[in-house]
Formats: sequence, structure tokens, C-alpha cells
Amino acid sequence: VEMLADLDKDTVDVAPNFDDRLTEPTVLPAKLPNLLINGSSGIAVGMATNIPPHNLREVVAACIRMIEHPDASSEDMMEHVRGPDFPTAGYVLGRTGIRDAYTTGRGRIVMRARAEIIETDEGTKPRIIVTEIPFMVNKTRLIEQIAGLVSERRVEGITDLRDESDRDGMRIMIEMRRDVVPQIVLNQLYKHTQMQATFGTILLALVNGVPKVMNLRELIRHFLDHRHEVVVRRTRYDLDRALEREHILEGLKVAVDNIDEVVEIIRGSRDADQAGDRLRERFDLSERQSKAILDMRLARLTGLEIEKLDEELGEVRATISELRAILGSEERRYRIIRDELSELAEKFGDERRTEILGDFEDLTTEDLIADEEMVLTVTRSGYIKRLPVATFRSQRRGGRGLQGMNTKDDDWVEHVFRARTHDVLMFFTRRGQCYWLKVWQIPQAGRNARGKPIVNLLSLDDDEQVAALVPVREFSDERALVFATRNGMIKKTPLSAYQHIRLVGLNAINITDGDELIDVQVADGDDEVILATHKGMAIRFRETDARPMGRATRGVRGIRLSKGDHVVGMVVVRRETAADATLLTVTERGRGKRSAVGDYRLQKRGGKGVLNFRITDATGRIVAVKEVLPGGELMLISRNGVVNRQRADEIRVIGRATQGVRVMALDEGDELVDVARLASDDEEIIDGPGLEGEADAPPAAEVEVVVEEVE
Repeated sequence: VEMLADLDKDTVDVAPNFDDRLTEPTVLPAKLPNLLINGSSGIAVGMATNIPPHNLREVVAACIRMIEHPDASSEDMMEHVRGPDFPTAGYVLGRTGIRDAYTTGRGRIVMRARAEIIETDEGTKPRIIVTEIPFMVNKTRLIEQIAGLVSERRVEGITDLRDESDRDGMRIMIEMRRDVVPQIVLNQLYKHTQMQATFGTILLALVNGVPKVMNLRELIRHFLDHRHEVVVRRTRYDLDRALEREHILEGLKVAVDNIDEVVEIIRGSRDADQAGDRLRERFDLSERQSKAILDMRLARLTGLEIEKLDEELGEVRATISELRAILGSEERRYRIIRDELSELAEKFGDERRTEILGDFEDLTTEDLIADEEMVLTVTRSGYIKRLPVATFRSQRRGGRGLQGMNTKDDDWVEHVFRARTHDVLMFFTRRGQCYWLKVWQIPQAGRNARGKPIVNLLSLDDDEQVAALVPVREFSDERALVFATRNGMIKKTPLSAYQHIRLVGLNAINITDGDELIDVQVADGDDEVILATHKGMAIRFRETDARPMGRATRGVRGIRLSKGDHVVGMVVVRRETAADATLLTVTERGRGKRSAVGDYRLQKRGGKGVLNFRITDATGRIVAVKEVLPGGELMLISRNGVVNRQRADEIRVIGRATQGVRVMALDEGDELVDVARLASDDEEIIDGPGLEGEADAPPAAEVEVVVEEVE
């Protein structure tokens, strides 16, 4: 009704309808900007419009702002109009598309369904409850899309899908398996279904019959101009009617004041026409006034009616004065428009339904991948792969282990370590170059698969080999990378210096001829560093002994090596864990031991260090050192690709200058090449046969006999 108010007061132009039988208004005299509040969508020849609906209160507030500040910009309007407000509620993701639409007339607005993840008590399945969907999305079609993805196995983990909508509102229930990550499933539904949709905004409308794409300010300005014209035409119409009424009332007043003479003229006239002519001639009246006198009832001659006549004439004259004042003042007209807008906002306005979230970027592939712990392996010839940690079962110390990779005769697994799929993986080559890759970008392969060549993932030179891989969550100035080289050099550089990695890599450390990078680790600023050599020496010194340097530097001496010796490993000991940590040392013959970090006296960097392991022909030389914490697990790997996972606590803590115990049984001609530390967990040790294809662990009694013989 408000859209049609004052239509009968000549407020808008009318034109013939399609067959010229009737007339119709060319535009409605709307009190509200319906084009913005309810939106519009249509396609014409060579053009289209797609205007989203908006909140009535917000649009009214913007109109009032424009009235009070005519020079206000679209940005000023956006302080009141926060964005589209869809009747189906849901979310609008990000403000970039809204800003584009309101400033340029075109924008891409991302809508998302409102969904809640319900993870109940253990033993029950998690669920996703959808209560609001994007604008113009059909609920039945959406459910069919989800069901299709499940049947095509494009979305894994959904076990049930039900439409539980009723008179209280919409509700779609999606039930999942207990072993899936609900947020990952929800992200996949956003990615592949209309639970996330795009509204392509085109603010196009006809301005004086000409199509035009406008920004928010122009839309509101054109509405106010239209509304101003409506108020002017309405006021003129009301003024004309008031002037007509005043004219009639003035004639009636003349008749009442001269009633005896009027009655005598009428009685003495032959007919009404003659009476009218004589009245007009006698009292100088118009034809309308004389007709009104002739049509007047005798009841109007009572004293009360005469008083009412005088009162009505006074009111009409006051109305005429007010209407003329309105027509004479633009400020008064816009004040009327503002008051009418405020009245309608108070009467019909409601709270915003659609929630606008902050800055948003489209879902990336990473958003669809669970953040899981992985084991990564890298071979000597540069093959890399990732496997879930659960692939390898825990075993007793001394067991043969589980085949983790089939390798060629001239290749072997050189690195194995733990990372999470969302971590940034930094690759450091022996020549000191750095490359950047996400863990999830590394192909996941089967237990016996070789993996994928690193050269296919990174832009490596033909003669480059990966020396260290560092998983990083975030780059900061508070943490640093500590580099160690084969010839005993060490360097420390803030981690933030490596956050902008180019596709072709960058220089992480200067490596001199005859030297190569062997390890890189992250330090927190107050840690300690242990360097261990191939011939059984080790040195422990404070991280602060190495001052921070830039990327393109060589570093300083970390340990002074004897002839023919070289560094095989570096351990960064955290200050907060130094009391509980032990240093694990393993040899190429499968021997190893744990020693307290405190057994290695603290020295200044650059010394020769202390004895770390008593080397014999039976033990072989040192191949790796690792820091081990109570409850942790280890992954040992041989040159032939045999992997052994065992609890670190099963390796006894003994002194520095000892030969250790057997930590892994090796086949003839095989040798241990590396060890990785896994996070501690609650997984119990598995005895006997495990997964298909894995070797049985020997009974505990047999293991103890072997240990006794070694000792």
C-alpha cells in the first residue's frame, strides 16, 4: 500500500498500456527505494541487472544521511548499508565484493550457508546441521547435490543425509563417520555444492529511460530526486484542491451573509440557470460558486453550520499557506521526505538477517585437507613421499622392523622425519639453497612406493641434493634457523628472512668449496647446540655464541675437527627440556645409546669437544644424533629401506664413552643410515603380526637375551 500511496494525486506520469485501452503509471510513487530493499533481477538485450535485497532500516539510514549531507560518497553510504541482507539469512563472506559493488556498480558477493558442527559424546557420530542457505538456492536441489557427491565418492565420510525441516524453520542434517574431521567435510561441501554460492551484483537500472550502471550513492540520489518530485507534485495537487475548496467556501460565505437577498433572487427566478446568472451578476461570483449556492441545503443555514463553514474556511486557508510554504522551501520538502522515511523504518523495519563475516579468500585446496601428522621420507637420489604415522606400528627394541620403501640397488632412504600437512616445508640443499613447499603438496604414496622425485616438485639444478627439510608453521623474528655444515661451520639467521621464497629458490647460506650443508634446525633464542662427528666426538655450546647473520653469509666455526673427521649431525636442545632430554647416538652397525645432555659439558663454540661414542669395528662410525624426550618414539631406517619404529624409552641411558646396545637388527650387507624422532602418543606396543606384509617382532624374552649378549 505504501508503494502506491498518493498515486491518485498526479504524482507520477501515466502512459497507455500495451493495447491503448487503459493507462498505467510509468513508475510508482514509492516512499521507499524498493529497487534496493527488495532487489531486482532481469536480462534484456545485451545487458542484465542483478540487485540484491537490502535491510530496510539500513537503506533508510543511508537515505537520511544523503538528505543531511548531499555531498556524501558511496563510502559514506556504506557506513549505514553494511551489505546485502538476504531473506534466507546465511553469511556473506568478506567485504571486498560488497565494496566493489557499491563503488563501481559491479561486484562478486560470496554467500555461504549457516552450518553448525555438533560433536557429541564419544560413541556417537558427529553431525553438520544446516539451518540457513544462500539466496535463490533450492533446498531440494542442494540435498540432491550432496547425495550425488557422496555416491560419486567425491566427499568421503558422510553416512546419513536427512531433511528435517518443519514449520519452525529449515534444518538439513548431515551425519558423518567418527573417524573423519567434520570441518574438512564441511569445507568440501562449501567447495562443491551450493552451500556456498556467488551473487554477481550488477546495479543497473533505467534513468529517464536510459539503462545505467550506478554505484550506491547514485542509486540513493536518484531515488531521493524521484521522491522529491513526487512530494512537489503531491503538494501542488493538494494546493490546487485546497484553492478550489477555498473558492467554493468563499461563495457559500457570501450566500450565508446575504441569505435573504439570495433567497429572494432564487424565488424570483424562472429556473436554475436564470437564478445562477442573477447570483453571479449580483455578487460577482463564479459559475462554480453559484452552482454550490444553488446546491446548498437549507440545513447549512443553521447557526452551527455557519460556524462550521467559517471554521472550515479558516482551516483551508491555513492549509493553503502551509502548502505554499512547502513549495517555496526545498529544505521543508526534504524534511518531509526524511520524516516519512523514518516513520516507515519504524513501522516496517527489522533486524539484519544475513551476517557479514570479515575478510575472506576463496577456499583453497589446503582448506579441504585435514591437518594430520605425516612421516616424510627422502632417498639419497631425491625421491620423496609422505605417509600417515599410523602406517608404522610400534615394535620392541631390536626387532627387524617394517618394510617402509622399495628402493633400487643404488639408492637408499637418507631422511625420515615428522611434519603436519599444513606445515610449510623448507628444503635446504647441500649447496645452501632454500626452497619452499607445503607438506600436503608432497604426494602421499603407499608404504612400499618409492615416492616422487623432488626435481619434479622443485626447481633444483641437476647436481643439487637436499640436505635438510624444516617444517615451519609461521615465520617470525623471535625464532631463527641454525645451519651446520660438514666441515664444522655454524650459522644463525632469523626465520623471517626466509618467508619470501621464490620459485627458483634463494641462497640460504654461503658454502665454500669442499664443504656442504648437513642440517638446519629452528632455535628459539636461548637454546643450546650440540654438534656430533663421524668419529665419535661432540661439542655442546650456547646458541647465543653464534651471533645472528644475514642469509648470504658463511657463518662461524662450530667445532674443530680432527683429520679425516666430519660433522654428521646437529641437535638443538631446548632450554625448557634440557633437564629431561637425552642425546641419542646411533652407528652404521645398528648400535645406539642414550646419554644425558648434562654429560656433555658446556663449552665455547669452536673447540674439539668431548668423546661421544667409543668407536670399534663392531659398532661402526656414527651416522646420526637426535634429541630424545621421555615417552617419545623413534623411526630408524636402513640403507635398504627397512623402517623400525620403537619407543625411545627402551634404549637405556648410559654414559658418553660407551659402545651402546643393539637398536636394530640389520640384514647382511645392510647398514643404518638415519633416525627420526616421532611425537609421543598413547599407542600401545604391538606384539606379534600386525599389518599385512610386516615382519613379526621377536618376543620380549628373546630381545632381552640379545641385549645381554651385546653387553
